[in-house]
Amino acid sequence: MKKILLAATLLVTFAFGAFAQSDLQPLAVVKLNKSETITLKQLKNRVETYQKQNNIQNFSIEQKKDILEAMIDEKLVVQAALKSGMNITDTQVNQYFLQNISQQVGRSVTEAEFSEIVKKQTNLSLDEFMKQQVGMNVADYKAYLKNQLLAQQYVLQQKQAEISKVAPTDEDIRKFYDLNKASFVQNDMVKLFLVVVPKLNNKEGAKIKAEALLNGVKNKSLSFDKIKSDSGKDYQGGDLFIGKTAQHAQQLGISYNDLLELFTRDVNYISVLNETETDFQFYVIRQKYSAKMLSISDLVQPETTITVYDYIKQNLTSQMQSQAFVSAIQDITKTLRTPSNFEYKQKEDKLKKLLAWEK
Repeated sequence: MKKILLAATLLVTFAFGAFAQSDLQPLAVVKLNKSETITLKQLKNRVETYQKQNNIQNFSIEQKKDILEAMIDEKLVVQAALKSGMNITDTQVNQYFLQNISQQVGRSVTEAEFSEIVKKQTNLSLDEFMKQQVGMNVADYKAYLKNQLLAQQYVLQQKQAEISKVAPTDEDIRKFYDLNKASFVQNDMVKLFLVVVPKLNNKEGAKIKAEALLNGVKNKSLSFDKIKSDSGKDYQGGDLFIGKTAQHAQQLGISYNDLLELFTRDVNYISVLNETETDFQFYVIRQKYSAKMLSISDLVQPETTITVYDYIKQNLTSQMQSQAFVSAIQDITKTLRTPSNFEYKQKEDKLKKLLAWEK
């Protein structure tokens, strides 16, 4: 019996070892600046990341091959950037990471604050949450961002003149407005002065601070300008334009019905102190704007300087320059794809077999 058990154990060990060896098989080597191998395991990880980001169950063999080609191009451009002396600091990566997570929350947050929000809402650590969302833990995701930033910086350096001169004509802008005229509508809006006091690790202290700010506004001992100028880690205060949407209700931490009631309030109305999971808030209604169709010369949002014409121009320019950026990447990687800079490590038939894994 012991011999049979030992044989079974050896069989399992051998099978695991064969699997691990298969995953470590090299698919390509990039050697423009230094030798970097792309293994089957690395490709599987990237495929898993894209599947999570795009909510796709499985990719075809051809799609996996396209991802492999993209990984080769990425390493070529990153190595070219490093060879040219470019560098992205950890501080820059962290700033970019914080911008991304702050957009998800709807306000500026630190990594620790975001981690706390994630823990409260999902009961997951930040690493577990990131792995679930993008297929990478925080450290791996930051390394990925660093390579993306390096590649972008290098492409912009090489093709900045070509990309920046791409712009829509006046005819393009007016044609776009005519084709999409019905979508340019200003809904009912209110301008709020919103004050947010994060709880952090001191709920009672945050409440006392919020109440003091609210009382200061009520008795007019605190001006809006003073609150804005003193905004920082302890609290944030500023103007906010709110429409009749569920998203804006969530942003304020109130129900949609409460949001509709807000629109019935008069200018200068001061709300009660509202508690959310992460902070205390109150607001003052400063102005109200009625819904209307927007002409091409109207302001996109009240009290700004951006007209519909400007808005369309900016968006079309962004789209056209994004397309130009993609073309620039293709041009650069085409010049970098030489036998001296990279090589495939598997023949076509063997590669297809390796890419035929299932999730």
